[in-house]
Amino acid sequence: MNWLFQLYETNPPAQAFAVISLVCMGGMILGSLRLRGIGLGTSGVLFMGILVGNFSEPIDHHTLEFLKEFGLVLFVFTIGLQLGPGFFASMRQMGLRLNLLAVAIVATGAVMAVGMGWLMGLDSAAVLGLFSGGTTNTPSLGAAQQTLAGLPAITDEQLALPALAYAVSYPMAVVGIIGTILLLKTIYRIDAREESAQFAAEQQPQAVPLIQRTLVMSNVEIDGTSIDALPISPDNFVTISLIRRVGQSDVELAAGNMILHQGDSILAVGTADHLDKVQKVIGYASDEDLTTTTGLAAYRPVIITNAKVLGKTLGELSLEQRFGVIATKLVRGDVELTAVDELQTKFGDTIQLVGTEENLDRASQFLGNSVKALNETNFISLFAGIALGIALGTMPIPVPGLPVPLRLSLAGGPLLVAILVGRLGKIGPLVWHIPLNANLALRELGIALFFASVGLIAGPKFFEVVFSIRGVLWLVAGILVTIVPLMLVGLFARQILRMNFVSIAGLIAGSMTDPPALAFASSICQSETPAVTYAAVYPLTMVLRIMTVQILAVLLLG
Repeated sequence: MNWLFQLYETNPPAQAFAVISLVCMGGMILGSLRLRGIGLGTSGVLFMGILVGNFSEPIDHHTLEFLKEFGLVLFVFTIGLQLGPGFFASMRQMGLRLNLLAVAIVATGAVMAVGMGWLMGLDSAAVLGLFSGGTTNTPSLGAAQQTLAGLPAITDEQLALPALAYAVSYPMAVVGIIGTILLLKTIYRIDAREESAQFAAEQQPQAVPLIQRTLVMSNVEIDGTSIDALPISPDNFVTISLIRRVGQSDVELAAGNMILHQGDSILAVGTADHLDKVQKVIGYASDEDLTTTTGLAAYRPVIITNAKVLGKTLGELSLEQRFGVIATKLVRGDVELTAVDELQTKFGDTIQLVGTEENLDRASQFLGNSVKALNETNFISLFAGIALGIALGTMPIPVPGLPVPLRLSLAGGPLLVAILVGRLGKIGPLVWHIPLNANLALRELGIALFFASVGLIAGPKFFEVVFSIRGVLWLVAGILVTIVPLMLVGLFARQILRMNFVSIAGLIAGSMTDPPALAFASSICQSETPAVTYAAVYPLTMVLRIMTVQILAVLLLG
């Protein structure tokens, strides 16, 4: 077995790969252990890496650096792809207030980190690690290390400090976030289950379901009017899909140029409120279901996977004119949308079509309708996006008042590019779609590689530092960086703004980008409702933390 123990001398990259694989395996086992439902998750790999790094033989530094940066890029890019479609919508839907509170938490955390560093006489490089670890934000640690590496006169010891300070402050930060949620619950004697029910009731009107209704034409004033010319408000999103002429038994597709006469029955699709308004124009409702009536029309859900139609509106696709089919609704994720002409298509949308079987076959072929394409990972687009992200991340950006240009780094550049392309969905022939399972797998791989490399690099000095006066100061500073901003904003949100506890718990977890805290908030609320505000503030918080730590690095060490 001597050849195995001599790998560091004979094949350093192979030794590094082997050690990292074992660290990832052991760390994930450690992270899967739970105490009252709370576990370290993938961050267990960091602590396993520190332990192994402290006792193992030296590991090839160049290989560790490569795997660390590769893991970071993979992690932030897959996060950005998932956040992209809802990044701007989250700020509109949940309002400006939640995101302003999240900004306040980030800013207060930065002030606390710098202030504690000044009061305790801490090295500025360690302050960066305290900011990242005290807020459990791994990408900001990567951004800090990237920025430091590009600054002049930075020593190897200073380059190692952010990871050490991060590792010291991270565990207590998780405890501090959860403790803050519990403390606010205790101070205000909150019944979490009751507030969760209230929050769910408040959110319910935002997702109004689409329904079908048969309407009978009886308004003499619009007799002889075509469907397209009906006096209906443009904001009243209702689709008319089927029609049965008075005195006939069969239904047919309701083309826009068809003339309506008294006694005709039509099938309309929309929300209840919109259908009520259309009903007042048309006549009265009937209990008859036209979809079960004999005729040539059939219904079929079709998945949009053809890259050539992505980004086009339903009006531009002209499905009725091209194929003789009518779109009634479009399902995007868990949301149902009325199929109006202005609606823009995205990869993976499911559109409900009505028409003859022959016409539906032609329309399905045109739109794609490929389950295989839906489940495939487009690696060409993935690598193209990563390359663009690296180019953006390494580009110097002169900022007035800063001594050196600012760079988005390998954390910020790929993240911003991924958010942009994830929002657009398609640029030219490139479609940025990764199935959710593949996205989560690549993200887990990336963060595991990053944590393992950081832990192995920091391991040799970790225990020496953590059991010293410097380590104790880091621990105290990290706890304050965690708790003070959360308590200040949490008290303000509850006392002044009278916010629901569910919103506050999700805000706290999301502003710290901390999944264990979200899991804890969901468990005490016995509901997944905290995830709503978590998702609303997470994207902006992630970008702000990455940018803030770089600005701190330049100001403190530039």
